[in-house]
Amino acid sequence: MGNQVEKLTHLNYNELPTTDPNGFDPEDDTPRIGVSYIFSTDDDEQEDNIDETEKEDVKHYDCRNELECAVYYRDECIYERSSRFGEVGTLSCENLPNKCNPGDLVEFVAIGQYPHWAVCVGDLQVVHLHRNEIKCDFLFDASQGKRGRIVNDLYKFRALSPDVVVQNAMEQIGMKERDICWKNSECFAAWCRFGKREFKIGGEIRIGKQPYKMKLQLSEKKSHILDFQSLEDLIMEKRRNDQMGREAVIQELENHLNGTEDTENDYNCN
Repeated sequence: MGNQVEKLTHLNYNELPTTDPNGFDPEDDTPRIGVSYIFSTDDDEQEDNIDETEKEDVKHYDCRNELECAVYYRDECIYERSSRFGEVGTLSCENLPNKCNPGDLVEFVAIGQYPHWAVCVGDLQVVHLHRNEIKCDFLFDASQGKRGRIVNDLYKFRALSPDVVVQNAMEQIGMKERDICWKNSECFAAWCRFGKREFKIGGEIRIGKQPYKMKLQLSEKKSHILDFQSLEDLIMEKRRNDQMGREAVIQELENHLNGTEDTENDYNCN
């Protein structure tokens, strides 16, 4: 693994092989990092019922398996999750409400699942995007038993006032399916707090250069960079990494680079 980490330097988003959005596999065996998530939302991964095995995963969620990353728009850092953030840890769904204020963003996490974001609106309630609908639920119900934490400071944009954040969220309640213009719960919650059109579907035109960079911190000295044309696409990849966990992401990158190296060697031999 050590030698492979040395090679994780910089990868352009256009170079990421993709799967067919209709679910068909390509005829060749080219290694790929799946990015079919661009064509669908990911919040349906949040199941309504958690079995006993999943409850154990919730209980033993380890923030140390989260991949440190930073997001840049050109040269400006607009998002950062460092080891210090992980050290804060998570709270049970029973204790989390005691720390929340109206306008706060909360994130519910569990092993092997996409993180689920929600906006606190007061009276122990949150507004969130779940299964293609904007809903208002009690925080305990929205968490579905998962542990959670306040994530106000992950994005570096200037936040709107708490009253406006709550108003943004409340005005969307009841919106369903085709009317929804956010890819996932994180994009919706972040839009409510920061009001940035970049969090909406189609909020940016994907032409020309790729102004967004996501820096993945693989080890103390090694990092890996991905380029994106829009914040929407970047968030989808970041959430996919969150769902996989640090070790799985690094392994996938290693496999991809191994496959690329083998292909290049075959080409040179021919």
